[in-house]
Amino acid sequence: MTAETPETLLRRATDLQRAGRVQDAIAAYEQLLALRPDIPAGWYNLGYLQRWAGRFEESLVSYQRALDHGVSQPEEVHLNRGVILADHLARSDAAEAELKAALALNPRYVPAWLNLGNLHEDRGLRVEAREAYEQVLALEPDHALALTRLAGLTRAAGPDDPMIDRLRQAIARPGVSAVDRADLGFALGQALDAAGAYDEAFAAYGDANAASRASAGAPVRYDAAAVESLIDRLIEAFPAPAARGQGETGAPLFICGMFRSGSTLTEQILASHSQVTAGGELNLLPTLIQRELQPYPEAAAEAGPEKLERLRRDYLERLRAIHPDAGLVTDKRPDNFLHIGLIKALFPDARIVHTRREPLDNILSIYFLHLDHSMPYALDLMDTAHWHGQYRRLMAHWKALYPKDIYDLDYEALVAEPRPTIERLLGFCGLEWKESCLSFHEANTAVRTASVWQVRQPIYRRSAGRWRNYEAHLGNVRAALEGEQGER
Repeated sequence: MTAETPETLLRRATDLQRAGRVQDAIAAYEQLLALRPDIPAGWYNLGYLQRWAGRFEESLVSYQRALDHGVSQPEEVHLNRGVILADHLARSDAAEAELKAALALNPRYVPAWLNLGNLHEDRGLRVEAREAYEQVLALEPDHALALTRLAGLTRAAGPDDPMIDRLRQAIARPGVSAVDRADLGFALGQALDAAGAYDEAFAAYGDANAASRASAGAPVRYDAAAVESLIDRLIEAFPAPAARGQGETGAPLFICGMFRSGSTLTEQILASHSQVTAGGELNLLPTLIQRELQPYPEAAAEAGPEKLERLRRDYLERLRAIHPDAGLVTDKRPDNFLHIGLIKALFPDARIVHTRREPLDNILSIYFLHLDHSMPYALDLMDTAHWHGQYRRLMAHWKALYPKDIYDLDYEALVAEPRPTIERLLGFCGLEWKESCLSFHEANTAVRTASVWQVRQPIYRRSAGRWRNYEAHLGNVRAALEGEQGER
């Protein structure tokens, strides 16, 4: 057989990449670069594919090789390395160095300024974040996302705050896209809420959700029947408790519940303990499900001991790659409440902290947040109320199976009586009391959720009972929740 030439290998790798055959494309680029390691675009494409495949350390190496061989637009490569380091490997210092390297090459490179601002926010550096977003607006005065992020760094002093007018003008600008209207609209709603203009805020949030729906292109529809079917299938797939393990399994501490139910606050409190490392919203479990357990949940229910052991090792290897020297790591992905059956199959001794919040506050908080279209329930209050009901139905099943392994942490109890609530939480986790857990807001842990600024403050009560400011708009939601409770 005639060996392939570099030219034919490049064509094959490119074709495979275009076809979405990621692993085959990676193999083809590796063959090409073994023959011709001086092709910077080949290293760039290999790094891109490795990143997509979750092979982050290898991706960093390939991107560096692209830089070493003089890739065009090196600032983009530094940006990509920075995103990997920040989003996937929890290396904030290294990520900042990469973003600053990009800006040293091209001071007008807006994506690097945006990501640098976001990284500063994650680290609680308000002044530095503001400076980064102002740099973007100096370069592109109509940049909607930068204005949105800048607005989020300041609490509006009143309905006449200049930022409110600035956001309204940006929304009214001719030709503004639906996605920009959504970003700006959620920021406007937040500013009006802070100013106490609740009816105007509710209207702004309604417009923002409508713009978010329009920005999707294809119709975004919440399928209530499909959600109910999924919950039925999960309950059927995991009808009984998993067998208990023998000794330590190395399981992380799982924190889950509805989005906006206090999970980030809970993780920050725990991460202030000397024995705990914050893992954040890890994608490890959903990735295993997508790649190894389809159709889900039936394939998970049918998985034998050998496969479960392999998946457990895979999860832990990926976790340790991110936090190699950590002791107890938290996996704080809220929607992992869907996967508690699988979690207990993989880690029979796993402890699960279930964060709960007053339903109306929780539902309203979700509606006020610009969430991904993969969560279509968030675009409509009644859809969110239905999702909440199905979540409660599933959690009741998990708690019946694992009453001692699932700990309910109520947000309202946490903000009303922090010390005794935190003491009980630490006791469930097998941790001794640490005074540092009360000063969690002083920690320098990076936070990559919408709660980034809330958890930089001492515990406060103003988010509890927030729904009363919007009571006039919540009649149907209250009726739905009361009907749900009446059916139980």
